[in-house]
Amino acid sequence: MSLHRVLGIETSCDETAAAVVDGGTTIVSSVVSSQIDLHARYGGVVPELAGRAHVELLTPVLEEALAAAGSDASGAGIDAVAVTHGPGLVGSLLVGVAEAKALALAWDVPCVGVNHLEAHLFASLLEQPDLGWPLLVLLVSGGHTLLVVVSAPGRYRLLGGTIDDAAGEAFDKVARFLGLGYPGGPAIDRVAGDGDPQAVAFPRALLGQGYDFSFSGVKTSVVNWVRKHPDVATADVAASFQQAVVDVLVAKARAAAADVGAKAICLAGGVAANRLLRRRIEEVCAADGIGAFLPSRALCTDNAAMVAAAGWWRLANDGPSPLSLGVDPGLRLVPAPF
Repeated sequence: MSLHRVLGIETSCDETAAAVVDGGTTIVSSVVSSQIDLHARYGGVVPELAGRAHVELLTPVLEEALAAAGSDASGAGIDAVAVTHGPGLVGSLLVGVAEAKALALAWDVPCVGVNHLEAHLFASLLEQPDLGWPLLVLLVSGGHTLLVVVSAPGRYRLLGGTIDDAAGEAFDKVARFLGLGYPGGPAIDRVAGDGDPQAVAFPRALLGQGYDFSFSGVKTSVVNWVRKHPDVATADVAASFQQAVVDVLVAKARAAAADVGAKAICLAGGVAANRLLRRRIEEVCAADGIGAFLPSRALCTDNAAMVAAAGWWRLANDGPSPLSLGVDPGLRLVPAPF
């Protein structure tokens, strides 16, 4: 059968999402239902609540995405179903995978499991399919901070990652400590605009030392500094912390891009929406004469369009997953033939 339209399903954490993508690059519909309000009172995602919310939200989200694509519960015009099967919260992943397998059986179409991290690598192609190769992707989210060189769709090599907290996790923890609420990334970004990024000299861990990251130390430094200086302005702390994190992210991405001869640096993941990070990446790419791809905020956060795009490629190259497909909460990004 010809493979055109793929329905993507994303339930790895606290976004319930469905999307239809045509040919692996054209978004026909994309719907995301956020659970931020549900988890905000707890200062972070509560896994059991997230799983229950996916059960309630997935059907209406699917109906909306299918309707926007000119389809319905019969699956008319849908050639395959792609679903995130890891990494993520086990309860949340199970909801999406169970639904995807049920739809594939009911519609008699193939189903394919997608690595959530690989899906983020495909997000760039949805808005700019002619980026040129190789690319250096800086994937920064609540659970991951990775530097990946991509030589073509599905062909990549992991250069480095975090050895402790991910950047997004550090943002959430610092925001919670400062009383700024959840999610921490947007809260820090917002408050930092009124602060002095040079007010506090927080550490830049592992700067100039390879491509791995460490953000646990800067988080601890924020806590210790505020406890010793309780009168310090919250905006100054937020701005200084954000500057320290972005300095490390940009420096390592820039060095990696130069080392691999990347034609462009691409941002991916929720922290890719950070205004300072986006501006600094644009600046260093312009200075180095390479491209900078900054995805729209809709494609920075978890979404099903990137899952459908990655699924389209995987189906075309590797074929469908078996209906015994399970979930893998600790799934890693395994290097593909380069």
